[in-house]
Amino acid sequence: MAVRTSTKLAAAGLVALAVLAGCAADKPKPASLEPLESQIAGRQIWNTRLSDVTFPLLVTVRAGRFHVAADNGTVVALEAATGREIWRGDAGGRLSAGVGSDGRYAAVVTRDNELVVMDGGSVTWRAKLESPVVTAPLVAGERVFIVGVDRIVHAFDVLDGRRLWTLKRPGDALTLSQAGVLAAYKDTLLVGQGARLLGLDPLKGTVRWDTALTTPRGTNEVERLADLVGPPSRTGSVFCMRSFQNAVGCIDAERGTLKWVQNGGGVEAVGGNDEYVVSADGSDRITARKRASGELAWTSEMLLNRAVSAPVAMGTTVVFGDYEGLLHFMAQDTGKPLLRLPTDGSRVAAPPVLSDSNLLVVTRAGGVFAFRPE
Repeated sequence: MAVRTSTKLAAAGLVALAVLAGCAADKPKPASLEPLESQIAGRQIWNTRLSDVTFPLLVTVRAGRFHVAADNGTVVALEAATGREIWRGDAGGRLSAGVGSDGRYAAVVTRDNELVVMDGGSVTWRAKLESPVVTAPLVAGERVFIVGVDRIVHAFDVLDGRRLWTLKRPGDALTLSQAGVLAAYKDTLLVGQGARLLGLDPLKGTVRWDTALTTPRGTNEVERLADLVGPPSRTGSVFCMRSFQNAVGCIDAERGTLKWVQNGGGVEAVGGNDEYVVSADGSDRITARKRASGELAWTSEMLLNRAVSAPVAMGTTVVFGDYEGLLHFMAQDTGKPLLRLPTDGSRVAAPPVLSDSNLLVVTRAGGVFAFRPE
């Protein structure tokens, strides 16, 4: 986990700091897994392989298609039900963020700070950015939206790459080099700015509302680092998310109001459905809270220190990936383990995503797997 800080003396305006989460000399030993007798059925339905995935990947699902990418710049659209490759493109450089897609256009960002937009696998345009990007672009409403690690928001025309507007707001110099919140609700663009969520007019880039999820505390910039971590978990107008190492809470995007917030550490995004918000803290202790109120529902220490991914809710289960590429299916209402499925043995690289009854998982080694619980 890295952070970045701006400085007037740096030509690029940004200097990377090699700060890692959990940098103690002796890391805690991962929890040993007890033998599990499967309580539900599930099977792998297809798999394929790309290059390694070490950047903050967001897998986009649109119209029965999974859009995925790899370090080497490969971007692929796959049919969710069968794994059939629909198209493949090359961004022309190693990636730092991706993939955003509206079902037709796909957008990624390279490590050379270049936004690349594709149509059917062919590059349609490129745009040079002023700072690094680790949050996947959002493609919506014939626009491509970008938020850099400097927290500056940009909007581009998806057809020709014209920059339509830029929003820059004052904030702390130190920022989190981890995927943040960039999402859409009706005609409002949602953007994380530190520990605050902004609701923007996507046509003009003006602020409609500005809501703090939590108030950062600490004696220095590192301790006060509380950027919102994406992707958020949405049910209706309510978006639930994590503030890095600070809290978990929910904001109603219809009104721009805070529903609830609960203190708690952790570095990965949250998941859930209309009943529960589920997340893992810094030691991978799993916590489920009632979505309506934030009231604690259950906790589990089954996956302690197993470097779990952000979760995804699937039916009556919640699914986490871990550092060994294992998928853990747990009952949403109790946390009881129900099923365990393997991938390729490497760490799950992105939050698992759903398309109908198909669950897609991408690993650090570039494995792309689709599962179907039954």
